[in-house]
Amino acid sequence: MAPDATGPTPPSDEAMAPMAPGPLLRIGQGELEVAVAPAAGGRVAQIRCEGLDWLVGHSPDAPMIGWGSYPMVPWAGRIRHGRFGFGGQHHGLPINLGAHAIHGVGFALPWQVEVHGASELVLSLALPQDERWPFGGTARQRFLVCERRLRMELTVTAGARGMPATVGWHPWFIKPERLEFAPTGCYPRDEEGMACLPVVEPPPGPWDDCFINRRPVVLHRAGQRLQLSSDCDHWVVYDQPDHATCVEPQSGPPDGFNLGLAQVLAPGESFTAWYLLEWL
Repeated sequence: MAPDATGPTPPSDEAMAPMAPGPLLRIGQGELEVAVAPAAGGRVAQIRCEGLDWLVGHSPDAPMIGWGSYPMVPWAGRIRHGRFGFGGQHHGLPINLGAHAIHGVGFALPWQVEVHGASELVLSLALPQDERWPFGGTARQRFLVCERRLRMELTVTAGARGMPATVGWHPWFIKPERLEFAPTGCYPRDEEGMACLPVVEPPPGPWDDCFINRRPVVLHRAGQRLQLSSDCDHWVVYDQPDHATCVEPQSGPPDGFNLGLAQVLAPGESFTAWYLLEWL
């Protein structure tokens, strides 16, 4: 589709297709072990602390959006009908789940290994410049394990063209026994299930919502406490499944391109966000 297209490509549920993990690269320190699958969207395939697995792992019939912890880049969450305006042009993205374009392109593409040490891993991705994403650019992930901490950094850099961007992480945590979460606001969802404005008071759970949150989130499971923090102040929490809870820090809300809440990058400009997991 041309960059000035006015509509998306025909709908599909491509994001629900299975994806094999491929070879895993491991980093760790002490009782904390992290396995990363560069070929499977540069995702974390598993995190193990003191012998306890924390992520929903791969299974042969698992959809690619349903396991591990994957990066969302160059947009996080859904873009309504795959359509948005930028730079005076209308753009259309492929529809990959229901009626919308979801979670960017990085989770479905193989990433290149730049650095692999005992406790550090760096991956990179050349963003496409075609119907999947008209702007090009690059993305970079850094994983660093230190003591009982995993720090993940995600950077997106514009290419020769300016572009909008939101970034985030989508971890599928095995269902915790308790979730400590105290957001200050919530984006209501319309009849299509899309986030919209203005922000309202957080509703009672269970949730599949985007919140304003500036406090650490804590998961309790099997005697361990996992604290999650980020420099992102938008957090999507999806705790409706019986087997998992997703706690997703994002630099902007779903449909941020259309809500006017995305980063706007000039040619060559970069934006970085971080996500910290700490076992208390």
